[in-house]
Amino acid sequence: MMYDALYGRQSIEKQDSISVESQLEYCRYETHGEPYIEYADRGFSGKNTNRPDFEKMMNDIRAGKIKRVIVYKLDRISRSILDFANMMETFQQYHVEFVSSTEKFDTSTPIGRAMLNICIVFAQLERETIQKRVTDAYYARCRRGFYMGGRIPYGYRLKETIIDNIRTFMYEEVPEESEQLKLIYSLYADPSNSLGDIIQYLHKNGIRQLRGGTWNSARLSDLLRNPVYVKADIDVYNFFKSQGANIYNPASDFTGYNACYLYKGTVSATRKQCDLTDKEIVLAPHRGFIPAGTWLACRIRCLNNRQSTQTCKPKNSWLTGKVKCGNCGYALVIRRANTKWGRYFVCSCAGHDNSCKGTGCTVYADVLEEYMLSAIREKLSEFKKLAGEKENETVPFVSKNKIRLTQIDEEIGDLLSKVGNADSILMKYIGGKVSELDAERRTLQEEIVSLTCSKTESNIGQITDHAKTWDSVSFEDKQAVVDAFIKVIKIANGNIEITWKI
Repeated sequence: MMYDALYGRQSIEKQDSISVESQLEYCRYETHGEPYIEYADRGFSGKNTNRPDFEKMMNDIRAGKIKRVIVYKLDRISRSILDFANMMETFQQYHVEFVSSTEKFDTSTPIGRAMLNICIVFAQLERETIQKRVTDAYYARCRRGFYMGGRIPYGYRLKETIIDNIRTFMYEEVPEESEQLKLIYSLYADPSNSLGDIIQYLHKNGIRQLRGGTWNSARLSDLLRNPVYVKADIDVYNFFKSQGANIYNPASDFTGYNACYLYKGTVSATRKQCDLTDKEIVLAPHRGFIPAGTWLACRIRCLNNRQSTQTCKPKNSWLTGKVKCGNCGYALVIRRANTKWGRYFVCSCAGHDNSCKGTGCTVYADVLEEYMLSAIREKLSEFKKLAGEKENETVPFVSKNKIRLTQIDEEIGDLLSKVGNADSILMKYIGGKVSELDAERRTLQEEIVSLTCSKTESNIGQITDHAKTWDSVSFEDKQAVVDAFIKVIKIANGNIEITWKI
């Protein structure tokens, strides 16, 4: 004997959705007294066919038990064009009719099959629209600082709070755990300490994780990358901006009080884990406890995946870890060859799935090192001219100036983006405004150097001595000079762009 198959599905129990029982009741009317078997999947999405009763029904069809499949509505059985096409192919193979109790289709005719395909297209469109609404709602809540669930970071606990008149949660510092993290960050900020050194130190001094588990490199690396701990100031803002992250809050909000949330973003990550391109950065409602300078020093080490200075070999280069490909952002690494020059910098991403073609020029290590030494000496001469200024509560003024510098760069970029559609009057205004902003930028930069030179004066003397006697300076001291002065060196198509820390 062959049966009618009555199929019902409901993904989520909601008041405005029809229950599986009601769906099957509609389907029973279509049997007109013929024998039937009921199949019901509760709590399963229609985006795929990984549903137990659906698979059971398909097995009964292949066994020759089913002559007709009846559903309440087309999207109850599938919301995927591919799955629906495969299902209809199976139905035709075993001569099974398909009936929708609320949408009358005759699958024996071409026009009936065409109408089915059109309906399934709109069913898939509806599913994808719902998914996008859910995703958009999630990131809208993220950007407002709402707690979105997940594992509570080490160093914090949850406490109730109210944001925009909505009850939610935020992080609150756990002093016992945060003291451990402050120690870990301070140790890793010293380039002479590797992750292995820190693990040994923690074990030797009996410092255990208060939530259980053991310290390991993967665990420490996760903690050192997480911006949930940082007192986010304008330097943190500029760091994330330089890495291609999408920053929701304006630069003026980065005052050094709040920490940050890091979200994956709406664009799928296709590059290595440490890449921050298209990630979402949002200021969190809780306060950070790791100073921005310490956090950045650790984060940049993680980003570059650099080894400690004790394990670096002079046969490479004292610029290793600072030089980036200007085309893809990946680090340039040393390659040796039996040629006149011997050492070359090449893009570490070049040759991997054709994702980068390289810097577009040959980068001789010896030539680049000589060029950078000259640039460092020139930078030192600028410091000597500006030395002697008094330090008078400079930090707030420096932070304020840095915030304004970032705002100026954004204003100039916005003005230049309008040049393509500008007439002569607008071009005159843009030119004057850009000149005005550029003059303000130069003034602010001079003030920053003037305000910070007294704090670094004690170190400048030693660095100057190193620069004068460079050939006799140790490899580690050369790296220390580079770390003190340079954030990153980008090379592309014959151009060298240096981003200084000062």
